[in-house]
Amino acid sequence: MQELIRWKDKKGRKPLIINGARQVGKTWLMKEFGKRYFSHCVYIGFDNNPRMREVFEQDYDIPRILSALRVEYGAAFQAEDTLLIFDEVQEVPKAMTALKYFCEEAPEYYIVAAGSLLGMALHQGTSFPVGKVDFLRLGPLNYYEFLLAAGEGELAKLLRSGDYALVNSFRSKYIDYLRKYYYVGGMPEAVRCYMETDDTKEVRRIQKNLLLYYENDFSKHAPKEQLVRIQMVWNSIPAQLAKENRKFIYGIVREGARAKDYEVAIQWLSDYGLIYKSFRVKKPGLPLISYMEQTSFKMYMLDVGLLAAKGNLSAKTLLEGSRIFEEFKGALTEQFIAQELTQRGMELYYYSTENSSGEIDFVLQKEQYCIPVEVKAAENLRAQSLKAYCGKYQPELAIRTSASDYREEAWMVNVPLYLFAEYMDAVE
Repeated sequence: MQELIRWKDKKGRKPLIINGARQVGKTWLMKEFGKRYFSHCVYIGFDNNPRMREVFEQDYDIPRILSALRVEYGAAFQAEDTLLIFDEVQEVPKAMTALKYFCEEAPEYYIVAAGSLLGMALHQGTSFPVGKVDFLRLGPLNYYEFLLAAGEGELAKLLRSGDYALVNSFRSKYIDYLRKYYYVGGMPEAVRCYMETDDTKEVRRIQKNLLLYYENDFSKHAPKEQLVRIQMVWNSIPAQLAKENRKFIYGIVREGARAKDYEVAIQWLSDYGLIYKSFRVKKPGLPLISYMEQTSFKMYMLDVGLLAAKGNLSAKTLLEGSRIFEEFKGALTEQFIAQELTQRGMELYYYSTENSSGEIDFVLQKEQYCIPVEVKAAENLRAQSLKAYCGKYQPELAIRTSASDYREEAWMVNVPLYLFAEYMDAVE
């Protein structure tokens, strides 16, 4: 919502496209924004409005389109106090192209568009208004937002205060909520259910339904010849992350599988917003993308709660101390950090030596820094790989993130898992 307000007040504002997987709350967010900050909110859902589909299919005459929108809305509206919402915009490619003409001929109008399958539409050659739109990515609720949903606004605010000694004092509360977050995740429906009912079985039912919903979408929207491969890649993710070395191995998808057989399936899942990829860098130099290896990567899911559901993690584990952090050999913890970083628009990279003996879970590019991050799920905090990396590359900042308290050491900083994202936001 804060990002939307910033967009609204920005000089040179362009139509805004919100990207994100299905069921992360795009439609709710756009409507709520319209309700709070505009006198009129004109909502057009292209997936079930044949009249408006027809209007946009004709031509790019903006006065004609605006006239049709007023008829559809049933009242007059002016640019300065109206939000126009185009939902599932990928269903009508000409509506997406029309954003260019709104930008050029009617820039005074506030337009927000969204689509769950936008990435796929672009890959299929839909004409896109390059340079004529702004972008915003929406994912599941992150840990900070989960605290807000739980009514713990002060606890959340403390994470951003910079008072790390006081943050340490509330460690048990933060850890308790982090356990819950690993199980519930950040999908809005699952979070609401948990906050209203405290019923872990009902949360799991919702998560399983969401997974089923996504899989039904595969059969509706994926190319027929890729359907089985997409399903196989998707089903392999828990096993990929349960390995000691989480690099994506095609042989886990199917024995004898080769990269070229599954590249399209992986790209499809990425375009759909269901997976994040973290690429290996051979050397931690700036910019990291120039040292990236396209063929070596790890794959994470959209949401930690969905990963827990797909791996059939029991609610009992949630209640058993620190075991949840070590489930899947710490896969949930690494997934959690990947998700928090992706939410903040950071590209994911990891570092390993040629023989994979010394691996750093994440290498982050922030301002002029190249920051190594080692993720520790267990209480054993020996950071041999990080120490060797620091000895070799002498980074200005090195981070180990774990369930332990915040503390600074001569060669690295230990940042609690629950503080990690806010700490990274503060790095300048």
